[in-house]
Amino acid sequence: QVQLVESGGGSVQSGGSLRLSCVVSAYANSRYCLAWFRQAPGKKREGVAVIDSDGRATYADSVKGRFTMSQDNTKNTAYLQMNTLKPEDAAMYYCAADLSPSPWTCGLGAVHRGGELHFEVWGQGTQVTVSS
Repeated sequence: QVQLVESGGGSVQSGGSLRLSCVVSAYANSRYCLAWFRQAPGKKREGVAVIDSDGRATYADSVKGRFTMSQDNTKNTAYLQMNTLKPEDAAMYYCAADLSPSPWTCGLGAVHRGGELHFEVWGQGTQVTVSS
């Protein structure tokens, strides 16, 4: 089984930065890929970034050039570095794992509409607030 714990959320002003962390607890031979999703009040959950087993990250168009997802396998931790934050980035951010990874779900599939349906395990979320 895989368990995820996020941290690093907070309140920043527009233009600021935050780094989210997702600590993964899993059996040694577990296969999965990790993604970050977010959900603002009254809006659908959307994929922000996903990383495959080779460390290649795919991003939603809304965050390209500003967010960077990475993974440190020695620490069993994934990160989401968020720069140049905008008020529209404010949301609850979730780390999620796909236990049946494929090139699609570990890539564009995660950040397309409905991508969250491919991810079975979710963290509790961490809140990001951006003031203008």
